[in-house]
Amino acid sequence: MRLGKITRNTKETQISVSLELDGTGKSDIRTGIGFFDHMLDQLARHGLFDLTIEATGDLHIDAHHTVEDTGLALGQALREALGDKKGIHRYGHAYAPMDETLSRVALDLSNRPYLVWAVPFTVDRLGEQMETELFAEFFHAVAQAGGITLHVTCLHGENNHHKIESVFKAFAKALRMASTIDPRAEGQLPSTKGTL
Repeated sequence: MRLGKITRNTKETQISVSLELDGTGKSDIRTGIGFFDHMLDQLARHGLFDLTIEATGDLHIDAHHTVEDTGLALGQALREALGDKKGIHRYGHAYAPMDETLSRVALDLSNRPYLVWAVPFTVDRLGEQMETELFAEFFHAVAQAGGITLHVTCLHGENNHHKIESVFKAFAKALRMASTIDPRAEGQLPSTKGTL
């Protein structure tokens, strides 16, 4: 079982994350931010990850700390679940259409964190508390803590809900591809350097 469990407690947030890579898509997510919960559920469902997230944050200020710290905890749980990374595909990519919108995610579980973010929004928030600028903060945190080179692009779209939902679905599919064990590479580290 490839499982990562992280607890992160600060003066601003208290977060626990459990991520099982070889799951069935079950999720139990409670961050206090309805739209964010909906997106994290998409990640579990379309990546076939079993994901539990319990987050309490200073939402009386805004959603920033809760969203960013959830990303950090999720990235740390991913890193723990991947273990030594032997046998994984390492690279993943996916396109996700959603009505008029098309998004693309490509990633490398390289331990070289980097985010390229090209997702334009035409509104300031989705739902009551989720500012659209926080999505880049979330993916930046996941990439940094998870050691992911991550390229996220919304190729076209009009509806802002569709844009970010297609991004989460593409990320889920790409992460599933990259983290899956390749039976032909059993026990091998996917790097000519001998380390990731």
